[in-house]
Amino acid sequence: MFLVQDIKVEIIEADKYYGKFKVSGINPAIANAFRRALLAEVPTMAVDEVVILENTSALFDEILAHRIGLIPLKTDFDLVEEYIEDRESAIKKTVSLILEIEALDENVTVFSGHLKSEDPHVVPVSDSIPIVKLAKGQRIILEAFARLGCGREHAKWQPVSVAAYKYMPMVEIIYEKCDNCMKCIDVCPKDVFDLTGNKVIVKKPMNCSLCNACVEVCSTNALLVKGDETTIIFNIETTGALTFEEVVLAGFDILAMKAREFKKSVRELIKEKT
Repeated sequence: MFLVQDIKVEIIEADKYYGKFKVSGINPAIANAFRRALLAEVPTMAVDEVVILENTSALFDEILAHRIGLIPLKTDFDLVEEYIEDRESAIKKTVSLILEIEALDENVTVFSGHLKSEDPHVVPVSDSIPIVKLAKGQRIILEAFARLGCGREHAKWQPVSVAAYKYMPMVEIIYEKCDNCMKCIDVCPKDVFDLTGNKVIVKKPMNCSLCNACVEVCSTNALLVKGDETTIIFNIETTGALTFEEVVLAGFDILAMKAREFKKSVRELIKEKT
Protein backbone atom coordinates (compact mmCIF):
# COMPACT_ATOMS: atom_id res chain seq x y z
CA MET A 1 0.00 0.00 0.00
CA PHE A 2 1.18 3.54 -0.71
CA LEU A 3 -0.18 6.98 0.05
CA VAL A 4 -0.49 9.91 -2.35
CA GLN A 5 -1.81 12.84 -0.29
CA ASP A 6 -5.15 11.42 0.91
CA ILE A 7 -5.43 8.72 -1.77
CA LYS A 8 -4.58 5.15 -0.80
CA VAL A 9 -3.97 2.34 -3.30
CA GLU A 10 -3.89 -1.31 -2.27
CA ILE A 11 -3.16 -4.21 -4.63
CA ILE A 12 -5.55 -7.06 -3.82
CA GLU A 13 -4.25 -9.52 -6.42
CA ALA A 14 -2.17 -9.27 -9.56
CA ASP A 15 -0.38 -11.35 -12.16
CA LYS A 16 1.09 -10.48 -15.54
CA TYR A 17 -2.17 -9.75 -17.36
CA TYR A 18 -4.77 -9.41 -14.58
CA GLY A 19 -5.07 -7.32 -11.46
CA LYS A 20 -7.51 -6.17 -8.80
CA PHE A 21 -6.79 -3.16 -6.64
CA LYS A 22 -8.58 -0.87 -4.20
CA VAL A 23 -8.36 2.92 -4.28
CA SER A 24 -9.54 4.98 -1.32
CA GLY A 25 -10.09 8.72 -1.36
CA ILE A 26 -11.45 9.16 -4.90
CA ASN A 27 -14.95 9.55 -6.31
CA PRO A 28 -16.88 7.71 -9.06
CA ALA A 29 -16.16 10.45 -11.62
CA ILE A 30 -12.39 9.91 -11.33
CA ALA A 31 -12.85 6.14 -11.34
CA ASN A 32 -14.91 6.28 -14.52
CA ALA A 33 -12.44 8.65 -16.19
CA PHE A 34 -9.68 6.12 -15.51
CA ARG A 35 -11.82 3.25 -16.82
CA ARG A 36 -12.59 5.17 -20.01
CA ALA A 37 -8.90 6.03 -20.47
CA LEU A 38 -8.05 2.31 -20.37
CA LEU A 39 -10.74 1.44 -22.90
CA ALA A 40 -10.39 4.33 -25.32
CA GLU A 41 -7.05 6.10 -24.89
CA VAL A 42 -4.27 3.60 -24.08
CA PRO A 43 -2.71 2.63 -27.44
CA THR A 44 -1.66 -0.79 -28.73
CA MET A 45 -0.51 -2.28 -32.01
CA ALA A 46 -3.12 -3.83 -34.33
CA VAL A 47 -3.33 -4.67 -38.01
CA ASP A 48 -4.86 -1.70 -39.83
CA GLU A 49 -4.25 -2.62 -43.48
CA VAL A 50 -4.13 -5.98 -45.28
CA VAL A 51 -2.88 -6.50 -48.82
CA ILE A 52 -4.22 -9.83 -50.08
CA LEU A 53 -2.24 -11.23 -52.99
CA GLU A 54 -4.05 -14.57 -53.20
CA ASN A 55 -7.01 -16.01 -51.32
CA THR A 56 -8.70 -19.18 -52.50
CA SER A 57 -10.21 -20.00 -49.09
CA ALA A 58 -13.94 -20.04 -48.37
CA LEU A 59 -13.74 -16.60 -46.69
CA PHE A 60 -14.16 -13.36 -48.56
CA ASP A 61 -11.12 -11.05 -48.50
CA GLU A 62 -12.91 -8.54 -46.27
CA ILE A 63 -13.78 -11.15 -43.63
CA LEU A 64 -10.25 -12.54 -43.67
CA ALA A 65 -8.78 -9.05 -43.22
CA HIS A 66 -11.26 -8.30 -40.42
CA ARG A 67 -10.30 -11.45 -38.51
CA ILE A 68 -6.60 -10.68 -38.80
CA GLY A 69 -7.22 -7.13 -37.61
CA LEU A 70 -8.85 -8.38 -34.42
CA ILE A 71 -5.85 -10.53 -33.38
CA PRO A 72 -4.21 -8.80 -30.36
CA LEU A 73 -0.53 -8.01 -30.92
CA LYS A 74 2.12 -7.61 -28.25
CA THR A 75 3.12 -3.97 -27.95
CA ASP A 76 6.39 -2.39 -26.82
CA PHE A 77 5.68 -0.08 -23.88
CA ASP A 78 8.22 2.42 -25.21
CA LEU A 79 5.94 2.90 -28.23
CA VAL A 80 2.99 3.50 -25.91
CA GLU A 81 4.87 6.22 -24.06
CA GLU A 82 5.92 7.76 -27.36
CA TYR A 83 2.29 7.74 -28.57
CA ILE A 84 1.14 9.55 -25.42
CA GLU A 85 3.78 12.26 -25.91
CA ASP A 86 3.64 12.58 -29.71
CA ARG A 87 0.75 10.74 -31.36
CA GLU A 88 1.38 11.96 -34.91
CA SER A 89 4.95 10.66 -34.92
CA ALA A 90 4.12 7.32 -33.29
CA ILE A 91 1.32 6.30 -35.68
CA LYS A 92 3.68 6.61 -38.64
CA LYS A 93 5.61 3.56 -37.47
CA THR A 94 4.29 0.35 -39.00
CA VAL A 95 5.22 -3.32 -38.71
CA SER A 96 4.72 -5.82 -41.53
CA LEU A 97 3.38 -9.34 -40.97
CA ILE A 98 3.39 -11.97 -43.72
CA LEU A 99 1.00 -14.90 -44.08
CA GLU A 100 1.79 -17.45 -46.77
CA ILE A 101 0.25 -20.90 -46.40
CA GLU A 102 -1.19 -23.62 -48.61
CA ALA A 103 -3.08 -26.83 -47.85
CA LEU A 104 -1.11 -29.38 -49.88
CA ASP A 105 -2.07 -32.92 -48.88
CA GLU A 106 -4.84 -32.34 -46.35
CA ASN A 107 -7.08 -29.68 -44.78
CA VAL A 108 -5.22 -27.06 -42.77
CA THR A 109 -6.37 -24.72 -40.01
CA VAL A 110 -4.62 -21.37 -40.21
CA PHE A 111 -3.72 -19.93 -36.82
CA SER A 112 -2.32 -16.61 -35.66
CA GLY A 113 1.03 -18.34 -35.19
CA HIS A 114 1.35 -18.61 -38.97
CA LEU A 115 1.73 -14.82 -39.20
CA LYS A 116 5.42 -13.94 -39.50
CA SER A 117 6.35 -10.50 -38.18
CA GLU A 118 9.35 -8.43 -39.21
CA ASP A 119 9.57 -7.20 -35.60
CA PRO A 120 10.03 -9.91 -32.94
CA HIS A 121 8.46 -7.59 -30.35
CA VAL A 122 5.22 -7.19 -32.34
CA VAL A 123 3.69 -10.66 -32.64
CA PRO A 124 0.28 -12.20 -31.85
CA VAL A 125 -0.28 -12.62 -28.12
CA SER A 126 -1.13 -16.27 -28.80
CA ASP A 127 -0.17 -18.64 -31.61
CA SER A 128 -3.43 -20.60 -31.32
CA ILE A 129 -6.06 -18.06 -32.44
CA PRO A 130 -7.87 -19.66 -35.43
CA ILE A 131 -8.24 -17.54 -38.57
CA VAL A 132 -9.59 -19.81 -41.32
CA LYS A 133 -9.70 -23.43 -42.48
CA LEU A 134 -8.18 -24.31 -45.84
CA ALA A 135 -9.37 -27.26 -47.86
CA LYS A 136 -6.86 -29.27 -49.86
CA GLY A 137 -5.40 -27.12 -52.62
CA GLN A 138 -6.47 -23.76 -51.16
CA ARG A 139 -3.91 -21.06 -50.47
CA ILE A 140 -3.52 -17.65 -48.83
CA ILE A 141 -0.77 -15.11 -49.48
CA LEU A 142 -1.04 -11.70 -47.84
CA GLU A 143 0.85 -8.93 -46.10
CA ALA A 144 -0.61 -7.13 -43.09
CA PHE A 145 0.53 -3.79 -41.70
CA ALA A 146 0.16 -3.02 -37.99
CA ARG A 147 0.28 0.42 -36.40
CA LEU A 148 -0.46 2.06 -33.09
CA GLY A 149 -4.01 3.14 -32.37
CA CYS A 150 -6.48 3.44 -29.51
CA GLY A 151 -9.91 2.12 -28.68
CA ARG A 152 -11.78 5.28 -29.60
CA GLU A 153 -10.78 4.59 -33.23
CA HIS A 154 -11.70 0.89 -33.22
CA ALA A 155 -12.17 -1.84 -30.61
CA LYS A 156 -9.25 -3.82 -32.08
CA TRP A 157 -6.89 -1.32 -30.39
CA GLN A 158 -8.39 -1.75 -26.92
CA PRO A 159 -5.68 -3.07 -24.55
CA VAL A 160 -8.17 -4.48 -22.03
CA SER A 161 -10.83 -7.15 -22.23
CA VAL A 162 -12.13 -6.17 -18.77
CA ALA A 163 -11.99 -2.70 -17.22
CA ALA A 164 -14.55 -2.51 -14.46
CA TYR A 165 -14.97 -1.02 -11.02
CA LYS A 166 -17.39 -1.19 -8.13
CA TYR A 167 -17.90 0.57 -4.82
CA MET A 168 -16.32 -1.03 -1.78
CA PRO A 169 -19.14 -3.15 -0.28
CA MET A 170 -20.15 -2.41 3.31
CA VAL A 171 -22.05 -5.38 4.72
CA GLU A 172 -23.27 -5.28 8.31
CA ILE A 173 -25.33 -7.72 10.34
CA ILE A 174 -27.44 -6.29 13.17
CA TYR A 175 -27.25 -9.24 15.54
CA GLU A 176 -29.97 -7.85 17.83
CA LYS A 177 -32.42 -8.42 14.96
CA CYS A 178 -30.86 -11.53 13.38
CA ASP A 179 -32.69 -14.81 14.02
CA ASN A 180 -30.05 -16.96 12.23
CA CYS A 181 -32.51 -18.13 9.59
CA MET A 182 -29.50 -18.54 7.22
CA LYS A 183 -31.52 -17.45 4.20
CA CYS A 184 -28.82 -14.89 3.39
CA ILE A 185 -26.27 -17.69 3.10
CA ASP A 186 -28.48 -19.67 0.72
CA VAL A 187 -29.40 -16.75 -1.54
CA CYS A 188 -26.01 -14.99 -1.78
CA PRO A 189 -24.40 -15.71 -5.20
CA LYS A 190 -20.96 -14.51 -4.07
CA ASP A 191 -20.38 -16.58 -0.91
CA VAL A 192 -20.24 -13.45 1.26
CA PHE A 193 -21.74 -15.07 4.38
CA ASP A 194 -20.80 -18.11 6.41
CA LEU A 195 -21.94 -19.88 9.56
CA THR A 196 -19.64 -20.07 12.58
CA GLY A 197 -21.24 -22.19 15.21
CA ASN A 198 -24.83 -20.97 15.25
CA LYS A 199 -23.92 -17.46 14.16
CA VAL A 200 -24.06 -15.96 10.67
CA ILE A 201 -20.95 -13.91 9.89
CA VAL A 202 -19.73 -11.76 7.01
CA LYS A 203 -16.98 -13.95 5.58
CA LYS A 204 -15.96 -12.23 2.31
CA PRO A 205 -17.39 -8.71 2.18
CA MET A 206 -15.28 -7.70 -0.83
CA ASN A 207 -17.00 -10.38 -2.93
CA CYS A 208 -20.35 -8.63 -2.53
CA SER A 209 -21.86 -7.37 -5.81
CA LEU A 210 -24.40 -5.15 -3.98
CA CYS A 211 -27.27 -7.12 -5.51
CA ASN A 212 -29.24 -6.86 -2.20
CA ALA A 213 -30.65 -10.37 -2.60
CA CYS A 214 -29.77 -11.04 1.05
CA VAL A 215 -31.56 -7.88 2.20
CA GLU A 216 -34.70 -8.87 0.31
CA VAL A 217 -34.97 -12.30 1.97
CA CYS A 218 -34.16 -11.05 5.49
CA SER A 219 -37.57 -10.79 7.18
CA THR A 220 -36.14 -9.15 10.34
CA ASN A 221 -34.27 -6.34 8.54
CA ALA A 222 -31.04 -7.45 10.16
CA LEU A 223 -28.83 -6.70 7.16
CA LEU A 224 -27.38 -3.42 5.94
CA VAL A 225 -25.70 -3.49 2.52
CA LYS A 226 -24.40 -0.42 0.71
CA GLY A 227 -21.42 0.75 -1.31
CA ASP A 228 -18.75 3.19 -0.17
CA GLU A 229 -18.47 5.71 -3.02
CA THR A 230 -15.10 6.97 -1.75
CA THR A 231 -13.44 3.55 -2.02
CA ILE A 232 -13.36 1.93 -5.44
CA ILE A 233 -12.34 -1.62 -6.39
CA PHE A 234 -10.96 -2.01 -9.92
CA ASN A 235 -10.80 -5.23 -11.97
CA ILE A 236 -8.46 -5.01 -14.95
CA GLU A 237 -7.71 -7.79 -17.45
CA THR A 238 -5.61 -7.08 -20.52
CA THR A 239 -5.77 -8.69 -23.94
CA GLY A 240 -2.10 -9.62 -23.63
CA ALA A 241 -0.93 -6.73 -25.81
CA LEU A 242 0.32 -4.99 -22.67
CA THR A 243 0.84 -6.23 -19.12
CA PHE A 244 -1.43 -5.26 -16.25
CA GLU A 245 1.24 -2.91 -14.89
CA GLU A 246 1.81 -1.24 -18.26
CA VAL A 247 -1.90 -0.67 -18.89
CA VAL A 248 -2.47 0.89 -15.47
CA LEU A 249 0.58 3.16 -15.70
CA ALA A 250 -0.38 4.29 -19.21
CA GLY A 251 -3.92 5.02 -18.03
CA PHE A 252 -2.65 7.26 -15.23
CA ASP A 253 -0.20 8.98 -17.62
CA ILE A 254 -3.05 9.79 -20.00
CA LEU A 255 -5.22 11.22 -17.22
CA ALA A 256 -2.31 13.37 -16.04
CA MET A 257 -1.68 14.58 -19.59
CA LYS A 258 -5.33 15.52 -20.06
CA ALA A 259 -5.31 17.38 -16.74
CA ARG A 260 -2.25 19.36 -17.86
CA GLU A 261 -3.87 20.19 -21.19
CA PHE A 262 -7.05 21.31 -19.45
CA LYS A 263 -5.07 23.51 -17.06
CA LYS A 264 -3.17 25.05 -19.98
CA SER A 265 -6.40 25.76 -21.89
CA VAL A 266 -7.99 27.43 -18.86
CA ARG A 267 -4.93 29.64 -18.36
CA GLU A 268 -5.00 30.73 -22.02
CA LEU A 269 -8.70 31.57 -21.78
CA ILE A 270 -8.13 33.62 -18.63
CA LYS A 271 -5.32 35.55 -20.33
CA GLU A 272 -7.59 36.33 -23.28
CA LYS A 273 -10.24 37.74 -20.97
CA THR A 274 -7.87 39.86 -18.89
